Amino acid sequence: MGDYPIPELEGQTVLEFARTPNMDFVAQHGLLGQVQTIPESLPPGSDVANLSILGYDPRLYYTGRAPLEAASIGVDLAPSDVAFRCNLVTLEDGKMRDFSAGHISTEEARPFIQELEAHLGSREFQFFCGTSYRHLMVWRGGQDKIFCTPPHDISGQPVAPHLPSGGEGAGRVLDLMLHSQALLKDHPLNQQRQAAGKPPVSSIWLWGQGRRPQLPSFQEKYEKSGAMISAVDLLKGIGRILGLDIIQVPGATGYLDTNYVGKADYALAALWEHDLVYVHVEAPDEAGHNGDLKAKIQAVEDFDRLVVGTILNKISKFPLVRIMILPDHLTPISAQTHTRESVPVAIFPRNGKGEADKVTKKKRKFSEREAQGSGVFFPEGHKLMEFFLRRSE
Repeated sequence: MGDYPIPELEGQTVLEFARTPNMDFVAQHGLLGQVQTIPESLPPGSDVANLSILGYDPRLYYTGRAPLEAASIGVDLAPSDVAFRCNLVTLEDGKMRDFSAGHISTEEARPFIQELEAHLGSREFQFFCGTSYRHLMVWRGGQDKIFCTPPHDISGQPVAPHLPSGGEGAGRVLDLMLHSQALLKDHPLNQQRQAAGKPPVSSIWLWGQGRRPQLPSFQEKYEKSGAMISAVDLLKGIGRILGLDIIQVPGATGYLDTNYVGKADYALAALWEHDLVYVHVEAPDEAGHNGDLKAKIQAVEDFDRLVVGTILNKISKFPLVRIMILPDHLTPISAQTHTRESVPVAIFPRNGKGEADKVTKKKRKFSEREAQGSGVFFPEGHKLMEFFLRRSE
């Protein structure tokens, strides 16, 4: 949700401009502040940020994005294996036209992954189907010291300067990508997509590599049970590794058409069984990557109305509950990728034990500017969860 001031919005951010009465309520009646979810030494990715929010210092535990997604789709990694995120992308005239191949559906993507496994798979390299455009390649006994660029970082840019490089094994990874382009160029599935006005899947893009991480479970670390609700394999993978209950919500897509109300209702139901429920919504991030201001405003307003609003309307049945709302990172419309600035966070206690901050709460919004002026700042994001869980016990 986080963003920079936008000229088309008269210098407001999306959060300042959007109608968000429910998040504003939480900011007005609870604690508002900032948190640094991305350590200076690590890239500003959803993997790093969500590990921080869940209370795990990514400087100690982060090994890469793909092994977290491997856990989500049930792919076992030996200590010598390296997992790579495998995007289905659309390249055109040597540029990254679309890092998601038109947000291809999982049903449309599966035959492409099966085709890649049939022609490029081996005992050494294996392809696994994930969700939408987000899939997995595992290099058994592979190399991980390779520089790979996230495809959403180079939308509309020439890809040549961003191909895998450096380190032993970069040539093997690049070779797979080039072979995928030859395989897919005139494939009947792409002919069908183009006839339907959809962008073709013209290449795989390998990135986010890493080996299996070793993390203590959430129960071990905090002595509390938890559940994860997300449409994104990365988040479900993190949840699985941490021993969280992964709750599948029908119609959850990771995009603008996701089942917002379903996520809220399933979260409320899960609270009867768990101490913590972590609800992740991807739509604002996708809109940011696409540089689509209208879609991002819609995603933020839908999240506020259908997720936060539903939860606030039904939460009173629980005798003691706390709500925390925050973006994992900024995905500014102007940058179309993740950035490392701190993000706003609001915590709403319903136990009568609130904290004070410097801001007059009467009409304030849940926004970057208001959070910055609050005087509350968590410089180490991985310490936020401890504060959230323990602060009034």
